[in-house]
Amino acid sequence: MSGPIRKLDLNSDLGEGFGRWDLGDDEALLSIVTSANVACGFHAGDPTIMRRTCETAVERGVAIGAQVGYHDLAGFGRRFIEVPPETLADEIVYQIGALEAFARLAGSKVSYVKPHGALYNAIVHHEGQAAAVVAAVRAYDPGLPVLGLPGSQWLRLAEQAGLTVVAECFADRAYTPQGTLVPRDRPGAVLHDPDEVAARCLRMARGEPIAAIDGTPLLVRAGSICVHGDSPGAVAMARRVREVLTAGGIELAPFAMERAR
Repeated sequence: MSGPIRKLDLNSDLGEGFGRWDLGDDEALLSIVTSANVACGFHAGDPTIMRRTCETAVERGVAIGAQVGYHDLAGFGRRFIEVPPETLADEIVYQIGALEAFARLAGSKVSYVKPHGALYNAIVHHEGQAAAVVAAVRAYDPGLPVLGLPGSQWLRLAEQAGLTVVAECFADRAYTPQGTLVPRDRPGAVLHDPDEVAARCLRMARGEPIAAIDGTPLLVRAGSICVHGDSPGAVAMARRVREVLTAGGIELAPFAMERAR
């Protein structure tokens, strides 16, 4: 992908409450983003939240994606788990299928798959787990696009397997000089200034370099930008990103919406 982007997807991790606990403002974010990465009950989410999130997404014209992760409610899916590949593949199919049921009840369907948290970061380099997630998606529906980090084993293996791959970048996360995400437990890993974040997103959309955590110029090319829904000020952040991208001539639209029609 070369040159400036004129059409871009804006995604966010949503439906991440559980039972009596709420996380993020899904109602507001579903009026801003174009794609919703909906938690499927393993790292967060429950049947009622999944149903409600799918219904609102359909009402707002937002694409529904299955955000699959490790079976780790206590750790919010942010702890690496050494899962046997066959087990991991089964768990991914299970999660997609659970969300698909609620998407269909809302009049839509699951339009893509995006791994969450520790699984997302593990399959940047962990070939065995990446292959397991690819196998699960292919077994469930080989027409499902997948979302992930550029240069990851996950996207490389998915593309080799014939899946449609979509690279994503992160609005509010710092990057290493190698193009991976700075771990959350390190200073400066999460960005909080809406104006700074929005300006950085516009540079990425225009094909201009951004600064890695050490100041190194880094070119990040992607078809979708993620704004985390659980970050403080996530709504203001997402709204500002949308305003700046739109003002900069970038059309915001879901990359996978055609599948939901």
